[in-house]
Amino acid sequence: MTAVDAMRERLGRVGVGLMTPIATADEWRNAARRVEEAGYGSIWVNEAIGGREVFTQLSVMLSATERIVLGSAIANLWARHPAAMQGAASVLADAYPGRLALGVGVSMGTFVEQSGQKWTSPLGRMREYLDGMDAAVEAAPVPDVPFPRLLAALGPKMQELARERADGALPAAMPVEHTRKARERLGEDKLLIVLQTAILETDPAKARGIARGTQMFELPGSPYIRSLKSLGYEDAAIADGGSDEVIDACFNWGDEAAIAKRIQDHLNAGADHVCVTVFTPDLALAADQFERLAPSLL
Repeated sequence: MTAVDAMRERLGRVGVGLMTPIATADEWRNAARRVEEAGYGSIWVNEAIGGREVFTQLSVMLSATERIVLGSAIANLWARHPAAMQGAASVLADAYPGRLALGVGVSMGTFVEQSGQKWTSPLGRMREYLDGMDAAVEAAPVPDVPFPRLLAALGPKMQELARERADGALPAAMPVEHTRKARERLGEDKLLIVLQTAILETDPAKARGIARGTQMFELPGSPYIRSLKSLGYEDAAIADGGSDEVIDACFNWGDEAAIAKRIQDHLNAGADHVCVTVFTPDLALAADQFERLAPSLL
């Protein structure tokens, strides 16, 4: 069985993203247990450069849970040598068979420069990094169940690289049409795991205000802006935090039924699995929302 087949069997339809910057280990363990008990198939965590280190974070939650898949969305390639990336993932996959998914990403130029490193071409950097990971395979443990390697891929070229050099792609915060196009580029034999938000707010103005507060379309060199333009959105629609049309396409808001319908739209468009995130810095409050959403999403 391939890493893709094995992971499809374990993931199910919907997982969650826990993106809190800093919290205690006990808070992470408790939130992970609550998400697992609610019936979700996965938990995904992200990584900047410094602060919360993704493999240590994953190990804390893997040890606190029994069956749920843990994934990196993303493990930042600027944070470690490619051999260290391969070795860390292999150790966790060996220790927790079938429960690790590795998402690798290039982050954004602004954050990389702030860390004191020089930003280079994302596509070229990723290609070289994957070469380094592949060269380190023989020195790393060999898990009984292979772990899937996914690329954070918004644009067509990165998605093509994901098709050629990885087990699938991990795009985030894009409309349903983007999911459909990503599936067409990847083909049916690759994993497509889509990250989406859930805003439990039925008032349109309040919900859109929360979405605009993320400033997703205001970061310099944002890949989200490039991807939206490739889908046909005009500059005016993306400016000033995004028009209502853009916000409604990229963010899932409303009651439980409305959010569940939007998540189903991505599954119908070709996603194998949807990772749902909520906007709160408090892990206990995030777990509250995931428990509330579970009957509709699952």
